[in-house]
Amino acid sequence: MRRWLTLLTRGARPRRKGWPHGRGRGFTLLELVVAVLVLAIGSLAALQAVDQSRRSIGEAMPRMLAQLVAQNRAEELRLAGVAKGLSLPSQVQMGPYVYHLTVATKTTASGLIEAEIRAQSPAGAGAVLVTFLAPPGAG
Repeated sequence: MRRWLTLLTRGARPRRKGWPHGRGRGFTLLELVVAVLVLAIGSLAALQAVDQSRRSIGEAMPRMLAQLVAQNRAEELRLAGVAKGLSLPSQVQMGPYVYHLTVATKTTASGLIEAEIRAQSPAGAGAVLVTFLAPPGAG
């Protein structure tokens, strides 16, 4: 039994430092170039993701203001009535942006007036709001 233990432990003797046969070996130039290339591609992908999120956050303000402009026009239509509301100015300034408003109306089967309000900025940001209004003369 002791003989088997000695034979088994002989193969498990610690080798000299280094890999694979005791020679201390570093990276080759090709391995280093590949590693730098992989890191560069990963860094570019991360920078592109950060830039995309910055752009999407930056465009949120004009869209939010366009939504507010459309909601304001819906309230103006409710308060002034559809006939007077359609004669309101089509250019509205909200913050640093100027919005062009268009209102398309149609009567539904139940007699309500459906108004589709579009607020569009020359910069491209905009919003669409659909609201239903009481017909003229309804209390």
